[in-house]
Amino acid sequence: MLRIPRLFASPEFAYRSRREFLARAGGGLGLLALADLLRAEEKHPGVHTPGSPENDPLAPKKPHFEAKAKAVIWLFMNGGPSQVDTWDHKPELDKRDGQELKGFDPNTGFFNAQVGPLMKSPFKWAKHGQCGKMVSELFPHMAKHVDKMAFIHSLWSDSNNHSPALFKINTGMTRMGFPCVGSWVTYGLGSESRSLPAFCVMYDTLGRGIPKGHALNWGAGFLPTVYQGTAFKPQGEPIDNLTRPKDITEERQRKQLDLLAKLNQKALRKHPHEADWIARVESYELAYRMQMAAPEALDLSKETDETKKLYGLDNPKATHFAKQCLIARRLVEKGVRFVQIYSGGMENDLSWDGHNNIAKNHGGFAQETDQPIAGLLEDLDRRGMLKDTLVIWGGEFGRLPIVQKGNNGRDHNPHTITYWLAGGGVKGGVSYGASDEIGFKAEENRVSINDFHATVLHLMGLDHKKLTYRYNGRDFRLTDVAGTVVKDILA
Repeated sequence: MLRIPRLFASPEFAYRSRREFLARAGGGLGLLALADLLRAEEKHPGVHTPGSPENDPLAPKKPHFEAKAKAVIWLFMNGGPSQVDTWDHKPELDKRDGQELKGFDPNTGFFNAQVGPLMKSPFKWAKHGQCGKMVSELFPHMAKHVDKMAFIHSLWSDSNNHSPALFKINTGMTRMGFPCVGSWVTYGLGSESRSLPAFCVMYDTLGRGIPKGHALNWGAGFLPTVYQGTAFKPQGEPIDNLTRPKDITEERQRKQLDLLAKLNQKALRKHPHEADWIARVESYELAYRMQMAAPEALDLSKETDETKKLYGLDNPKATHFAKQCLIARRLVEKGVRFVQIYSGGMENDLSWDGHNNIAKNHGGFAQETDQPIAGLLEDLDRRGMLKDTLVIWGGEFGRLPIVQKGNNGRDHNPHTITYWLAGGGVKGGVSYGASDEIGFKAEENRVSINDFHATVLHLMGLDHKKLTYRYNGRDFRLTDVAGTVVKDILA
């Protein structure tokens, strides 16, 4: 029996354990308020609620309708790749090279004192595939797969600054603190893997830093923390504490987890609306299972030499990104729901942020990513996985068709962004929407970020209007109060 002060030594103040004493000592108005908040945030019908299989928040859940894709691999070109130098060919820009863009607002980009004239692409272009898609010479490997891709040339955003633009494309909001796409998807669908995180993130491994906004780009916001992305470290052990301490045997660790689960389940029975206990138990259990499953999933030694070469592991310029793409395929193969890979680090020359010498900047990052991404598409296809794996390519905004004076680069442009999607129920070899004749603004069939997110969710079998979470007295969703599915790119 727990020793207690003489002041509370009467029989009615007898406690059987320290845990019970602390629980009762804190069980005042604060706990009542917490219980009321948790009760107000109970999830809606059609999505996971406490009491679903094994009280597991990551248990697989039925989509709203039949899904085309079971998993997503998002290849994020951090920094903002130039649409007019990659996938959006503009012959008119060649003709008007060196001319002033009349009526241009110098505040469109980020450096308003360095506005120069129109600048043609420094790269050569050629037609590829049966669809005859014009592709820059930057991507000789990916160009072979254009018949698998659906291009959106009229996507637009509303921020010309990296952090807000990153938040916008990742969470649907330019402000921090909102759940990202991967968190919404795993909240709505759970995970097919019981031994790996549902949502995994890989970022630059060459010491160039992580995207601006850092982990908020893959955070769960106000959703339960179990839905946030698990970021793999670029160096050393990819996940902290993945190896069991030497003085802890598997049997001893299992007994510790069983005890923790028993104590938390007992507490949950007393306070059934405090669902955080469920997430806590699941996080311990997942960490235990990952100690055995994650090392195997991340081990590329069992892949054939032909597969490694396909991705470019033998290419010194592409090895780091090739490993990440191959790991992504292995993770999806083992049931991981959402994988996001960032190419490039913090900003400027460390990422696709081509302010200085667009030819050198984009040329370098294209050499790092072109072969690995093409290898990923081919590998998924020949394994029969591409049909239900949605692959996405793009960044946080596009770039201006004018030159950034003095730097031979291009400034930020939120007015038009090119993205492509492949697999997972997408129609191949098509282009939707268009920017104007010089690639400055989205003009035909404009697609908002809300529309884009609605389309991604739709391919995963989720109705963006029904996938909601109650927070602070209102229902939130990824697409806020807008969004229309881009049906013309669906197979």
